[in-house]
Amino acid sequence: MSSYLDFEKPIAEIEGKIRELRHLSDSGGLNIVEEVARLQGKVDRTLRQTYARLSPWQKTLVARHALRPHCLDYVQALIEDFTPLAGDRKFGEDRAVIGGLGRFRGHSIMLIGQEKGADTESRIKHNFGMPNPEGYRKAVRLMRLAERFNLPVVTLVDTAGAYPGVGAEERGQAEAIARSIETCVDLRVPIVSVIIGEGGSGGAIALATANRILMLEHAIYSVISPEGCASILWRSAEHAQEAAEALKLTAEDLLKLGVIDEIIPEPLGGAHRKPEDAINAVGEALERALDTFRGVPGGEVRSRRRQKFLAIGQKGLG
Repeated sequence: MSSYLDFEKPIAEIEGKIRELRHLSDSGGLNIVEEVARLQGKVDRTLRQTYARLSPWQKTLVARHALRPHCLDYVQALIEDFTPLAGDRKFGEDRAVIGGLGRFRGHSIMLIGQEKGADTESRIKHNFGMPNPEGYRKAVRLMRLAERFNLPVVTLVDTAGAYPGVGAEERGQAEAIARSIETCVDLRVPIVSVIIGEGGSGGAIALATANRILMLEHAIYSVISPEGCASILWRSAEHAQEAAEALKLTAEDLLKLGVIDEIIPEPLGGAHRKPEDAINAVGEALERALDTFRGVPGGEVRSRRRQKFLAIGQKGLG
């Protein structure tokens, strides 16, 4: 399966030529250093031009890229001594939600994230990152545990939305999401959320009702997926590109609206091209965000979070 998106075809062609030249060099001893350097420069220029003018729909495709780093990639790279904690103590374990204790740059934290999976087997195992009610109830349990031990909570958001199956509805999906949001609002420890890929509807905000909301440059965050919006408004998912424009789901739009607090730059060509660089950038942004809350009393932390969300949408109102 090609890792190139449709709008990256010019880049794919140039990089294909680079691979051919390197293959010829390996087999025939040709000196192709200058030509490869010229073509690589062309790749970088094309990437820069392409990614500087991505449409909201193209950003949606980048946010969903299969090679983009997922929750477990961030955990492995950034969290030391990570100890997973399972189950909601009511129904069962939901593998779409990863949670546990660990150390981030010398400080203990509670980490909760949504995991999509990296291949067919792991995607099925993690239900494509779409949590059931027990996933959100597990998140509530872990957030209260963090509060008990005065640990900051870090959440990594990457979901198309909460699982819409019949079983999930029967077990109280809406109530579980609402309870998770309520817990976030009430918590007396700092919450820092990073939208690393897709931030879909209530399935995302259940973990993103945070003191600081960070968002990767090419991630998306919206009340509904473009396809879902198009199906409702135009009765056809074929209008997804128009819906993406209307939803204001890009990091730039959401920063202007005051929904998020900071955009984390991605490597040239998106996080899927240089996952390590993207993960390091998230680590730096997380450290800065958490440092702002060290020593702040719990009541003040909670009050700031509540005021933050009450203030959203107030711009321009007389």
